This record gives sequence, C-alpha cells and structure tokens, in this order.
Amino acid sequence: MRSVWKGVISFGLVSIPVRLYSATQERDVAFHQVRRSDGSRVRYRRVAEADGDEVNYADVAKGFELPDGQTVVLTDEDFANLPLSTSRAIDVLEFVPLEQVDPIYFAKSYYVEPDRTGAKPYVLLRDALAESGRVALVKIALRQREQLATLRVRDGVFVLETMIWPDEVREPDFPFLDEHVEVRPQELAMAASLIDTLAADFDPGRFSDEYRTALQSVIDAKIAGRAVVSPPVSPQKEPVGDLMAALRASIAAARRDHPDSAGADGAGVDGPPAGKAVADKAASEAGSTKAGATKAGGVKAGATKAGATKAAPPKGATGTATAGKSTVTSKAASTRSATPTRRSA
Repeated sequence: MRSVWKGVISFGLVSIPVRLYSATQERDVAFHQVRRSDGSRVRYRRVAEADGDEVNYADVAKGFELPDGQTVVLTDEDFANLPLSTSRAIDVLEFVPLEQVDPIYFAKSYYVEPDRTGAKPYVLLRDALAESGRVALVKIALRQREQLATLRVRDGVFVLETMIWPDEVREPDFPFLDEHVEVRPQELAMAASLIDTLAADFDPGRFSDEYRTALQSVIDAKIAGRAVVSPPVSPQKEPVGDLMAALRASIAAARRDHPDSAGADGAGVDGPPAGKAVADKAASEAGSTKAGATKAGGVKAGATKAGATKAAPPKGATGTATAGKSTVTSKAASTRSATPTRRSA
C-alpha cells in the first residue's frame, strides 16, 4: 500500500509519528468511453470558456464565483498558507463512547501505521483505548480540508474514520412524518416475528457483488466470442392489499430459506405462525382492558365479556405490502462463501 498522509498523533504531550493508508478500495469494473463504431477512445480537453483555448493542467486554479458574477481565483499557495493548526497532526480532542457516534457522520476509513520510532507509544495508546471501550475524537487536515474523525482499534491497528461536519447532514423532511399512520398491535407483532425469523450474526463474507460478477461474465463472453445469454427474470408479484397476509407469507418463506430458525418459537412452516399467536394474545389483552373499563362504568357483564373476546385478524389493513418483498431467496444462500465487498463513502 502507498501512504496518503504523514504526520503525528498528538495525544497530550505525546507525539506519535504515523502514516495513513486507504483502508478500502473500489472493486468496480473500469470502463473507458469509446466511439461505438470502432472502440476508439474518447478524450476530453480542458478549454477556457472565454476564448476556447486549451488550458494545461498546471495553469488550472480554483475559482469562487461571487453573486455579481465575478470570480476570485485561489492558487495552491493560498491553500498551503491557510492557518490550520492540524496541518500535520492528528489532534486528539476527547474520548467518547462509540455508540454515541451516529454512523451517518462517517465518510472514509484509513489505516494508521506507526513509524519505527513511534511503535511503543502507538501500542500504548492502542491498548489503553481498546480497554476503555471508547474511541478518540480527533481533528485532522487531510487533502487541504480540516475534518473531524475518530480513532478506533481494529485487528490491532488504529483505524481513522473521517467524518462530515454536523451542518453537512441533511434533515429528513418528508410529508409522511407529519401524517398519522396507525399501526395495529397485530401487525407490529407479525413484523417482529419476521425480524426474529431473519435474525443472524453479521457475516459480510456471506455476500458478494452479484452485479459485478454478472458484468464480468458478459465481458468474458465477449472476449471469447460467445453469445451472451441473459438469465431468466422472475415474474414480478402483484402487490397484496392485506398487510397481515403479506407478513405471514414472508415469515413462511423466510422459514423455508432459514430452516434453523423455523423451530425457534415452537412453530414450523406449516404450523400457525408465531406472530399470529402473539398478535392474538395482544388483541385479547387489549380487549380485556377495554372490558375492565366498561365494567367500571356500570355496563352489564355480558358486554364486558364480549369486549374480552379474542379479536380476529382484520380482512383489510392500512397501507400496501408485497408478499415477496421481504422474502430471502435461495440465491442469497449461494453467496455465503463469497468475498466481501465494501465501498468507500
């Protein structure tokens, strides 16, 4: 690996010389833009808008456009002279619990390697940080931009995760957040049952980039001069209006693909769904509560008994769901031994 940054970790009065390396890499299939008729490469030129003359890369600078249309030109020297105290240092600001850092802030990961003279203080800080259960919140100037970041320990090495600033996170502003959407206890119980059925330990090695694999197959076929055959496309299922029925079908399908989870709650694929039993119990308790309130108001016991009767699953439900949407097909199982693919942000 080639280092992308060299500096020090500044921890109190301790300075640890380190180097940064990109911890992730893209695995996309690379393409060039070419002319369709003969595959000739298509090149782009940098031209000045004012006169159309081609501009050498060495003569390109950054320009900030003012509201009146004028442009302020900034050169590399202007950026180099910015008063950044962290220009060559990773300044430790404080130590915080990792669970308090929302993952939406993370941008890109870097491995941090100590120089030979800094190995001992590096290991000292690494072990102390690992025992603390916290991560270091730091500030670093990387690629001419000051950024927040965290330092954490992974496989015996510091990983620096650069972060975006709080004002760069957009607020979710969607109309449905202001609407009242009612979710019934039965539906919530069924959804919880589906989650339990699909519960598993995180193992990224079970998944792979199927699109990239298929694309490489097409390229290989082109090279070999073979005919490219597209795989059959499964017919799309029609939306199901009954949300409860869709959830039950999803649970049954999930149990077929995850047989180890089928008996977790004492019910098989052909038996009554566990979510239905939980939902019926919730409905029964809700009815009993209603009956107690009615009795307290002086209504006849017959009405109270009727209120405590088990509620039957409704014929309709608010919203629309697709029966096959939460189904985990057997195709996912075939990727268990594949190499994980992680994309950098």
